[in-house]
Amino acid sequence: MTKTETASAGLDLPPGSRVGIIAGGGSLPVEVAAGSAERGYPPFVILMEGEVDRMAELSRYEHESLALEAIGSLIPLLRRHRITHLVLAGEIKRRPRLLALRPSLSLLAVIPLVVMALARGDDGLLKVLARGLEARGIKVVGAHEIVPNLVAAEGVLTKAAPRKSDWLDIEAGLAAAKAIGALDIGQAAIAVGGRTIALEGIEGTAGLLDRAKLLRGHGRIAGKTRGVLIKCAKPGQELRADLPSIGPQTVEAVHAAGLAGIAVEAGRSLVLEGPETIARANALGLFVIGLSAATDPHHG
Repeated sequence: MTKTETASAGLDLPPGSRVGIIAGGGSLPVEVAAGSAERGYPPFVILMEGEVDRMAELSRYEHESLALEAIGSLIPLLRRHRITHLVLAGEIKRRPRLLALRPSLSLLAVIPLVVMALARGDDGLLKVLARGLEARGIKVVGAHEIVPNLVAAEGVLTKAAPRKSDWLDIEAGLAAAKAIGALDIGQAAIAVGGRTIALEGIEGTAGLLDRAKLLRGHGRIAGKTRGVLIKCAKPGQELRADLPSIGPQTVEAVHAAGLAGIAVEAGRSLVLEGPETIARANALGLFVIGLSAATDPHHG
């Protein structure tokens, strides 16, 4: 893989850099903030109102809250705090409502950007946002560039490994995940018995696994065992934001759905709360594997 095709091994920030984090839901903003601080760059955290669920851990850093409808004040906010590098971290479940945007002079400058972004899919939105910020002098970087140890390594990460039958599921699910990724629909698929049975939609991976759990009693897969959750980056994905990720909750949901394991794309996926995620998978007897771009599913 070239550097543009895979997650970087880490970013060397110039002296005097200031890292800002737009924080949404989940543990990713917490890990990025801690990683930035450990590297000697105390972060400034922008808490997106109604999205952050790890408030106590993030509010220990210098921070400010921002409503989605106040997006017009983002650039002045970043400049006021001398932010040079910005990380988009965590899930933001809704889009700003155009009619509710708070009027300001700075909003007029970004309205075309917001309208263009809202007209596109998730990855299109992220690309437009990144380009718009960089045009205004703020470098957008990926979470993996601040905390490179979040990136999924290649190979089996757990005590358990995929069986021969699991590779049929991995092959089927990987092809399906790539197909829906090309359409900017989602990043994940579930395969059981060598067939894809469910694709990720707007409800995300948690919703996908909930559906798989319900499908266990369905005639077509009732009685079939094992199965795999596969997650991979979308073709041409903006790697600085929204990389596919798994964490302890993913592992629990995979087990609840009766699946045997998880396959993610090595170098282009994140394993959040890594030690806990792998320990929980080991405790439940699940496998987690990082697939290389050259992986032949038939041979592993």
